[in-house]
Amino acid sequence: MSASEAEIAQRPDDDVPAAGQQFAQFAAGCFWGVELAFQRVAGVTKTEVGYSQGKLHNPTYEDVCTGKTGHAEIVRVQFDPNQCRYDDLLHLFWSRHDPTTLNRQVFFFFFFFNMQGGDVGTQYRSGIYFYSVGQEKAARESLERREKSLGRKVVTEILPAKKVYRAEDYHQQYLEKGGRSGSKQSASKGCSDPIRCYG
Repeated sequence: MSASEAEIAQRPDDDVPAAGQQFAQFAAGCFWGVELAFQRVAGVTKTEVGYSQGKLHNPTYEDVCTGKTGHAEIVRVQFDPNQCRYDDLLHLFWSRHDPTTLNRQVFFFFFFFNMQGGDVGTQYRSGIYFYSVGQEKAARESLERREKSLGRKVVTEILPAKKVYRAEDYHQQYLEKGGRSGSKQSASKGCSDPIRCYG
């Protein structure tokens, strides 16, 4: 990785949401299940998965999986703040994974039971990447509340949103399209069906 590549990759996310919309960006393990959870939220108008916070310009999935690029698997959420509060997105983010486990995917299921995911590596770290001072403040306050409720140290990083490299097309809306098994999962607003994280 050259210094110029790293400089480009570390620039702020300069993509622009649709008029009247805002962006939010989250990392919570494998991006497939996280994206589907956000797709189901009323007021979320678009989701896409990708790679951010790394030091390689135009990384591929294979590059990121080496763990050497520094990227996290992220979901960028576009939402209408008149229909969906940023705090609601934060609440969903915390409910989707165990933020006390470093660089490993742990999913929460029904009534505090959890299942250790098989994915390990820095690309699966927990992160909230903010686009404004208001988002940063809300994220830090929510982290403090989550830490108190869990009674354990939360390892989620909270950093400015960096350049997003859109993941390959087959990763986009992966579970809605059928995932590994070919069994499509609903992305309908308000759907509460359990999410099968790999399809």
